[in-house]
Parts: sequence; C-alpha cells; structure tokens
Amino acid sequence: MTTTPMDTASAWDALDGVDLPRGYRVEITDGKITMTPQGESQWKIILKAAPQIERQLADHGDILSDVMIDFPSSLYGYAPDLAIIAPGSERNSRGRYEWHSLEAVLEVVSKSNQDNDFSKKFRMYAECSIPVYVIIDPSAGSCTVYQHPTRTGTYRDDDVVPFGQDLVLPLEGREIVVETDGFPVDDAR
Repeated sequence: MTTTPMDTASAWDALDGVDLPRGYRVEITDGKITMTPQGESQWKIILKAAPQIERQLADHGDILSDVMIDFPSSLYGYAPDLAIIAPGSERNSRGRYEWHSLEAVLEVVSKSNQDNDFSKKFRMYAECSIPVYVIIDPSAGSCTVYQHPTRTGTYRDDDVVPFGQDLVLPLEGREIVVETDGFPVDDAR
C-alpha cells in the first residue's frame, strides 16, 4: 500500500506541542478535543485482544492501540483502541498512518464514549471505507462486527458475537480469530 498525501490539515495538528496527561484517551470529534480516562474493562479487553491479533498477523500487517491516525478531515482525529494496519502501509509525512491503511478498527465502548462509538465513529469509519469495524461492548457482553462499508456512512452487514464465542475478523486474504472468554462484563449498576 502506498501513501496518499492528505490535502487537508490533520485534526491532530491542533495538539502539536501540547503535553498531554498520561492515562487519558484524547480524540477529536466535530473539531472538539475530548479527553477521557480509560476504563478498567476497556484496558483489560485491549490487553487480552492485542497479543492474540499480533501473533496471528505474523508480520502481515501491524496492530496499534491508542495511536493517532490521520483521517480526511481536520475535524476528526481518532486513536482507535485497536487498529489493524494493512501489510505494506506507509506513514505519511507527519509520521502517522492514514485512514486508508486500516484493515480493521476495534473500539471498546465505555459509558463516556458510547455516542462516539455507535454513531460518529461508525459513520466516519464507514465513509472512509474501513473494511471491518468492531464495537466491543462490556455492558452488553458482546462484540458487533460491521463489514462492507458504504459511502453513505453505514455498513451493509453486521454480526453480533457474545463474549465467550470466538470473534472472527475477516481481513483481506486471511482471518484473525480473537478468543473472548476472558473479556470482562460490566455490571449494569
């Protein structure tokens, strides 16, 4: 995969030179910078899923967690919980991957970011033609796999996978299987 230069400013440019506090997730949605602490369930799921994915990628792509990705709008700057980078992808002149390098994005829902994951990110990822978008919801105890994005900001197909069943990520020419047995379920309290 080759690099396509972005013709818009990156949303992340607004944070150049800013010393951000550790332990906070920073994202930019509709031009607004949001900082939220990462929840315990979110962190545990990322820690369980990332090594499984990395092992199966076997140098055919890469996995990143909470790393800035450049999107084709200066109003959106997302750092997905887990992003699978396509083999052969290159960083842009800013040193970051761009949206077209993503084979799959996995977001772990927390109460503070539900609206973003289920609507704003869903729409942006589909409009950017990210082939697979997975929402992992510890409150529901399930993962929803969205495939076949449309330019209108939706995905044509979705499949719900309860925790305890294997989460299958259909990547180009291969599949990644993530065991969800140990994913924590949040209390509804």
